[in-house]
Amino acid sequence: MFESKSGVLLIAGLFFFGLAFVSNVVVPVIMYRDLPEKTALEVVNGNLRYQFEDLARRYPEEFKKAFGEPPASETEQQKWWNEKCAEALLAGRKIYVGEGCWHCHSQFVRPVSNEDKRWGPVSESKEYQNELQRPVMFGTRRVGPDLSREGGRRSNDWHAVHFFEPKRLSDKSPMPGYPWLFDGSPDKPNRRGLVLIAYVQWLGSWLESYPYFEQYEQSPLKDIPLAETKPDDAAAK
Repeated sequence: MFESKSGVLLIAGLFFFGLAFVSNVVVPVIMYRDLPEKTALEVVNGNLRYQFEDLARRYPEEFKKAFGEPPASETEQQKWWNEKCAEALLAGRKIYVGEGCWHCHSQFVRPVSNEDKRWGPVSESKEYQNELQRPVMFGTRRVGPDLSREGGRRSNDWHAVHFFEPKRLSDKSPMPGYPWLFDGSPDKPNRRGLVLIAYVQWLGSWLESYPYFEQYEQSPLKDIPLAETKPDDAAAK
């Protein structure tokens, strides 16, 4: 085998494959095996809450139909909003995957080609240690921009129009429309449309540089009381 070039190349290929597997799979597993995986409820934050409540203000009838109404008690309201946010994230991610959004949009800012200047800080492993990143949609094709830092950069109305008919906002966009996420018009998103918008607005919402990595403006709901809500509460709903 070692007497021919093909044999040498085969052995070398197997060696480098094994090296890549160890460095990219085995080592990270060992490094982060004690890091707990967060639930959807645990990744809800004030920035996302602001966007989620904005959906309720912009589309009151559609939101009520999709999620119901918050309880009268202020204490219970906080818990209700957090749990509905988590519910929307889980459902929105399923829509995102099911509609094939990940085919054209990556969710991983790489440390090359000045990507951090276009899409914000280079992605860190801790950002992917939650159930919404299983599996991680790193992506390879970028027909559209990376969405790791998309949350907060555009309004909910913008996303609604963009999902309904992308060419209304960009006449050369190759992205298809998703009218089935709406009840006839972009100002009437159904439950599937609402949760997809919520999921996209979550991407990057955990960063201190939210909503713009160029100029940070603090969300008025950044310090909402999240600690009172336990993951088991949402699971029991």
